[in-house]
Amino acid sequence: MSEIQLKQERSLLASVFLSPDESRLRAGWRLLPQLILYILLSIVFFDISSALGHESSVSSILDTVMDFFAITCLVYLVRRWVDKRSFESLGVKISRHTLIDIFAGIGITFLMMVTIFSVMLGLNWLTFNGFAWQFDPISTVLSSVCTFFIVFLLVGWNEELFSRGYQLQTIASGLNLFWGAVLSAAVFGVIHLRNPHATWVSTAGIFFAGILFAYAYIRTRQLWLPIGLHIGWNFFEGVVFGFPVSGLGIYRLAHIQVVGPELWTGGPFGPEAGLIILPAMMLGGLLIYWFTRNRISGR
Repeated sequence: MSEIQLKQERSLLASVFLSPDESRLRAGWRLLPQLILYILLSIVFFDISSALGHESSVSSILDTVMDFFAITCLVYLVRRWVDKRSFESLGVKISRHTLIDIFAGIGITFLMMVTIFSVMLGLNWLTFNGFAWQFDPISTVLSSVCTFFIVFLLVGWNEELFSRGYQLQTIASGLNLFWGAVLSAAVFGVIHLRNPHATWVSTAGIFFAGILFAYAYIRTRQLWLPIGLHIGWNFFEGVVFGFPVSGLGIYRLAHIQVVGPELWTGGPFGPEAGLIILPAMMLGGLLIYWFTRNRISGR
């Protein structure tokens, strides 16, 4: 084989595997090790969690902590050694906006869930049966609420670092920001197909939720606002207002029964699978825009 042919072969391999303008793998190849490591670490931590065999509330925290270490470690390793970028550059830089963004995201989702609950109650699509402390000891109520708040705090970090952090930004580096948002939201929706009562309608709802979270990232170029949105969404939807959280039944402060049309209410999966979520997400999008109206992108 001639020297020219070897050079051409090397150029072909480089064009397939390497980024054309910098010395690192193309976006698709950088996503692959993240996926492989995620699967391997998930299997290992699942086996550890199963072997310990705790009660449900403790197990929820344990499983989420395992996911926290798995996702954080793998994203850190892949970002540093495959992407050749800093972990902080994913949008987790600590600044004066960090806590403000987190609490703003939580507050925005509170207003979204208040809207959903109020509309469904006004249309007689749900019946209210009482509060948790009317059925359980106050110690059970407090411990359960704290448990699920911790769980959803970690879930917000885990899923946003994974989806709006590594996946969105890696895809965007290979294509553009639009496709990064769309494709990462699509993966986000498909992942939730394994949840109880999941359908393709619920997947579409989760997809639009992913778009909303991606919009929050795009407006700030940090993950703190979408993390706050994710925490508040799960906590207020499930614990406070008593809806299923993506098909999962959790401890509820409000004991309700959804009786309205499943097309609108989402039925046993929760509001994400119903048309009721669309106006709520429009409200969320407007509030995100208003909150970030004076922010400089990328600050």
